[in-house]
Amino acid sequence: MLTVEQIMASHKANVETLMGLTSKAFEGVEKIVELNLTASKAALAESGQHAKALLSVKDAQELLALQSGVLQPLAEKTAAYSRHLYDIASGSTAELSKAFEGQAADVQKNFMGLVDSAAKNAPAGSDTAVAVMKSAVAAANNALESVQKAVKQATDVAEANFNAVAATAVNAAKPVAKKR
Repeated sequence: MLTVEQIMASHKANVETLMGLTSKAFEGVEKIVELNLTASKAALAESGQHAKALLSVKDAQELLALQSGVLQPLAEKTAAYSRHLYDIASGSTAELSKAFEGQAADVQKNFMGLVDSAAKNAPAGSDTAVAVMKSAVAAANNALESVQKAVKQATDVAEANFNAVAATAVNAAKPVAKKR
């Protein structure tokens, strides 16, 4: 049977895990805010430089050359920004998943300990009920593993698609910039 100390220790561990996860979530938000501030400052500075360059244009050919020179770097910067944002999000998700998996393993271990303890102290004739309980726990564990594998596969596919779209966007901007 679980003692009061074991229950309190479990609650304390859950609170510490929650605080750790909250801290990780805030770290991810801070990284996104920092990325957005950096990107905004860079965009503002580049807009100012571009406006000054536009004011010094003398003819249409120079204007076209100036505009075409902006397209390729803009596509590359947009792809880099998107990649950085994706890296922050996937890093935060990976850390949260790792913490969740660790916590889930501890909960499963504690629950199985409780089931084993209950089985030892169960009245005679309850072997079937204990076996059903253990079977249900094993089925739940298998289902959880299947879900985790499916999420991992979906994440891998999403990352591959993201990389393909980013590469296509940058490559599409190259010919447009060269034609002008």
